Amino acid sequence: MPRRQAKYWLMKSEPETFSFTDLMNSPKQTTPWDGVRNYQARNFMRDDMQIGDGILFYHSNAKPPGVAGIAEVASEAYDDPTQFDPKDSHYDAKSPKDAPRWQLVDVRGVEELETFVTLEDLKAEPSLSEMALVQRGNRLSVMPVTPGEWKRVLALGGLKSSRALSKGRKG
Repeated sequence: MPRRQAKYWLMKSEPETFSFTDLMNSPKQTTPWDGVRNYQARNFMRDDMQIGDGILFYHSNAKPPGVAGIAEVASEAYDDPTQFDPKDSHYDAKSPKDAPRWQLVDVRGVEELETFVTLEDLKAEPSLSEMALVQRGNRLSVMPVTPGEWKRVLALGGLKSSRALSKGRKG
């Protein structure tokens, strides 16, 4: 069965907690995307993400906020172990071990943008006016991005979409 067309995502992280540089400095430039505690964001990871999907890595609660680099989904979804660790800030005492509530995917860094694309830049771009990130009240930490939005953000960041994903796939 042929693989479905690649999907694209935007994932937010506060750079003081975990930045794009931290991702690129991680072993194999890969880390579990743990601590997501919103059901819609969890559902995107659990139900829709597949290995190789592209990710815009977004620095939130930063001055300025914006897209710092690109990454890719590096694993299928699996149970987030932090939900079971009482010492972890993402502990969820109500999540049963036999039916865990929270899942994660591993994320692999691909490339830093040549130009950091600020939220202001995104909002100023007419072709991105429908992007979920720029919609009023959207605070999800994981959200879908259309192929057109992906290509435009990469162009604003100084990258060509053909360099965007590993494994020879084109964006």
